[in-house]
Amino acid sequence: MALRKQSLFTDKSWRAAGKLCKLRRVFAYALTIFLGAFLLFQVQPLIGKFILPWFGGGPGVWTTCLLFFQVVLLGGYAYAHFSSRWLKLRSQVILHGVLLAVSLPLLPIAPGDSWKPAAAGNPVVQILLLLTACLGLPYLVLSATGPLVQQWFSRANPGVSPYRLYALSNFGSLLALVSYPVFVETQFTRRTQAALWAVGFGAYAICCAWCALKLWRLNPVENIFPDRRAKSSTLNSPPSTLNKLLWLLLPACATALLLATTNKLSQDIAAMPFLWVLPLALYLLSFIICFDHSRWYVRGLFTVALVAAAAGVCWALFLETDVSLRGQVAIYAGALFVCCMVCHGELFRLRPDPRQLTGFYLMIAAGGALGGAWVAVIAPLIFEGYYEMHWALLLCGLLFIAICLREKSSSSTAQWRWLALVLTLAVFVGMDQSLVWLARHYPEVVSGQLVLMRVLWWGALVIMAGLWLIRQQHQTFTHYRLVVCFWLVLGWIALATGLWFQTHDFGEKIVQRSRNFYGSMRVCEYRKDEPESHYFLLEHGRITHGLQFADPRFAKWATTYYGGSNGLALGIAALPAGPRRLGVVGLGTGTTAAYGRTGDALRIYEINPDVLRLASSRFTYLSNCAAKLEFALGDARLSLEREPPQNFDLLALDAFSSDAIPVHLLTKEAFELYGRHVKTNGVIAVHISNRYLNLEPVIRNAAAALDYKIAVIEFEEDDSEDEEAAWWIYSSTWVLLTHNEAIINSEAITNAMSKVKTNAVKIPLWTDDFASIFQILE
Repeated sequence: MALRKQSLFTDKSWRAAGKLCKLRRVFAYALTIFLGAFLLFQVQPLIGKFILPWFGGGPGVWTTCLLFFQVVLLGGYAYAHFSSRWLKLRSQVILHGVLLAVSLPLLPIAPGDSWKPAAAGNPVVQILLLLTACLGLPYLVLSATGPLVQQWFSRANPGVSPYRLYALSNFGSLLALVSYPVFVETQFTRRTQAALWAVGFGAYAICCAWCALKLWRLNPVENIFPDRRAKSSTLNSPPSTLNKLLWLLLPACATALLLATTNKLSQDIAAMPFLWVLPLALYLLSFIICFDHSRWYVRGLFTVALVAAAAGVCWALFLETDVSLRGQVAIYAGALFVCCMVCHGELFRLRPDPRQLTGFYLMIAAGGALGGAWVAVIAPLIFEGYYEMHWALLLCGLLFIAICLREKSSSSTAQWRWLALVLTLAVFVGMDQSLVWLARHYPEVVSGQLVLMRVLWWGALVIMAGLWLIRQQHQTFTHYRLVVCFWLVLGWIALATGLWFQTHDFGEKIVQRSRNFYGSMRVCEYRKDEPESHYFLLEHGRITHGLQFADPRFAKWATTYYGGSNGLALGIAALPAGPRRLGVVGLGTGTTAAYGRTGDALRIYEINPDVLRLASSRFTYLSNCAAKLEFALGDARLSLEREPPQNFDLLALDAFSSDAIPVHLLTKEAFELYGRHVKTNGVIAVHISNRYLNLEPVIRNAAAALDYKIAVIEFEEDDSEDEEAAWWIYSSTWVLLTHNEAIINSEAITNAMSKVKTNAVKIPLWTDDFASIFQILE
């Protein structure tokens, strides 16, 4: 008995020692990969916060950053791949050490003011050059960490799969992304963040040295690879050309969907790290899940989810503004996650033998760069609207159908059988609900025949179900697969048709379109057959930026947010008599020019050259203006920084009516700059109408910090005296800031002022180093 106990103790000791030995073998590599991935993705929103204010604060800046990250990631993977193929192990270690040593003096990453743009225009090239100069080499080194260190691990530990380390790498990336908006951005200034990142990079260099020392001592045989006698023959066979093409197209599709979703959310809500991080986090989460183990990606389940996601996106695109903020985020983010799970799940099923590890990752990176270039560079050139999401969604469906058609394994016949049944039922339910929707919106088409059509439709379903039950025992894997593919092809055609109808905006008369780095714009014409109501409307994305009547009698009327007794009108009326010098940040249709009188001077700051072109085409506010007009193209804050004091009687900030707001125009330093250009007794008027963001606390904090008197003026459509004119006058909220108490205490402004909210949101003062939109989401 004593001998048996001693034997058991010895066995347990050996098992514990074995686990400890295994942990010691993998720990250095795991820590290096985790830390490298964490730094790789922590720096993305950080560098974005540095350069976002310099290039207009729009979503195009972040999209260009993502393109840079994808391209440099490709460079890092290429470096890892070719160094692993052409260099001996010790030579790889030396080369990586040299690159690390050269990278360290480039820290911390904080772009200098010399990189600020000097003129308006498309800044894509300048952004890419800036990122290359400030971040290029450190980011390249970090990008190579995953495949390179995994290759080192495989050399040192033959027979052990390195794919779990890839999942660990993605977990580190995900942790970096989630921690940034929740903790890092809210606790540290930009400069402190950059310093902490530099410290982290130093720790990463130490971890790389640790791995290098282990490899140097171990000195494994150069040609040692994992055991070739793998269980799956698929892993042993060389990859086909079709497989390599799928290695490229699947990650390209996932990346295109990532950038398209980010564009959509940033354009319609705000260009901020939280909405950059969420899609990227979901993208990485799908990588983590799929590359951890094949059991997490169940093709049948995600087939149904893919159909539902496509239908949800199509529905949200049609409804647009009728969908709430949370609804938009849930639908688009959910669809992105499902599509990425499909792309990455199928990619994992096509993974090669670990001997081809770096080549596999190189193709993934090439696909990511291809998808990023298509969304960031090509799409703005060939599309007049944000249609890249439509095309990426269709590509995802097409790739999935192609993969299903080439499926040869019959081991999952039961799964295909139930999938065929579920899809058939889903098609019939979907068509039935489509008939109900048609009857509600187009009663003249199907009102009388609705009941009969639904009876016939469900009768057909019963007949098909009966035939399916009768012939179930005779069906084979091929039959079920073809049924599934048939319904998928039919659904893809329906999706393509629906998206085509959505992009063509039937019912709206679009007379001009424009798309560039700063967004998509269109001019619509309405009520052409009613001369007194005939008008033109300018839209940026789905946000109205002004309308004007075509009839010359009404063309000088101030409309939308500038009509009625709004804050801007009251602020201008309260100015002393005589010639006035007015400044406006944000042109739109030029409606503010309606307030210009003879002898006045009106200086307009606009970053988007296309806005000036559109405002001068169908709209006549600028040509009808009696004041002297001046234009400054480029970012308003940069323009004001370069200019001598303008001595404005009133400076209007109207760059926030779109839900994607430029944060850098709302910081304490920005208001200090405005104060330098406004007369001592002048007025700063800020338009803060916004569906999703409560900007009032931001303005109140800045006013308190700079000792401004403040008046918040909320104008409702119902306040208009002319009820018939209410449709062209919108509700608006303006905030007036001034050191002139006489203006704030004037009767008109006092009567229009809103009461201070007792339950107002308390947030920190926004500065150039610290600002978080997360705190003001409605």
